[in-house]
Amino acid sequence: MPKARIGLLGATSLVGERLLPLLVENEWQVTAYSRRKTDDRCGPVEWRQITSPLVDFPSAGEEAIPYWICLAPIWVLPDYFGLLKACGCKRIVVLSSTSRFTKTDSNDSKEREAAVRLAASEQALQTWAEAHQVEWIVFRPTLIYGYGKDKNITEIARFIGRFGFFPLLGAATGLRQPVHADDIASACLAVLSTPETTNRTYNLSGGEKLAYKEMVKRIFLALNSRPRLISIPLPAFRLAIACLRVLPRFRNWSASMAERMNQDLVFDHSEARRDFNFSPRPFRLSEKDLPD
Repeated sequence: MPKARIGLLGATSLVGERLLPLLVENEWQVTAYSRRKTDDRCGPVEWRQITSPLVDFPSAGEEAIPYWICLAPIWVLPDYFGLLKACGCKRIVVLSSTSRFTKTDSNDSKEREAAVRLAASEQALQTWAEAHQVEWIVFRPTLIYGYGKDKNITEIARFIGRFGFFPLLGAATGLRQPVHADDIASACLAVLSTPETTNRTYNLSGGEKLAYKEMVKRIFLALNSRPRLISIPLPAFRLAIACLRVLPRFRNWSASMAERMNQDLVFDHSEARRDFNFSPRPFRLSEKDLPD
């Protein structure tokens, strides 16, 4: 017997691409939404391109989609509250980020604004859901990586591939917990029908804590390269970042990213392990996790 229909916002994202096959395999009827036109097919997935959330709402009762997962940036979700209501949303899983905590005191105003926006978006979801009797679950992952499509590990790998070394600020001993996209996708599937997770937030961190420096070393080794790490002072780092941002690939890099190399950014995922058996893998890069 097929399971209920589920709507997936951000279906063409990294986690979305990993989640779609899991939903189909577990017999969910999937309506996948994306702003980008796609010809991808994953079994019986029904694709919908959204050009504007204000004009793409179905008529009330036209299409019943009681379950939803939002893998698009959480701050765009309020634009789709009308769609969720029209489709009879009863339960929704939403991806946020631990950046709402780690970037609150950043020296970069854009990063501070991003942290505020994440927190405000989470609150907007909870307020709307409670007003409409919708069950909600918010995930806050750490550094997501996988398949050469993330904006964290992949960008470091691309830098190494282009320049043959990687700059570090000081000892770069701040702890990290990279979490694989497949583990996030599995978590999304797990909480769809787990009552214990209703109206809760969960940190989703990786299965291993390692220093930033060690994380970069493993990326070198995955690339079959000898680690070449250069420690430079902060003023020189700021200058280097300013130069790098001329290149489109690195335009989002900032000195604040370097300053966090010596800060511990680790989060406990014991509640996720307790409630839905979240068991993330250690940080082991395979060839498929590297950029082409």
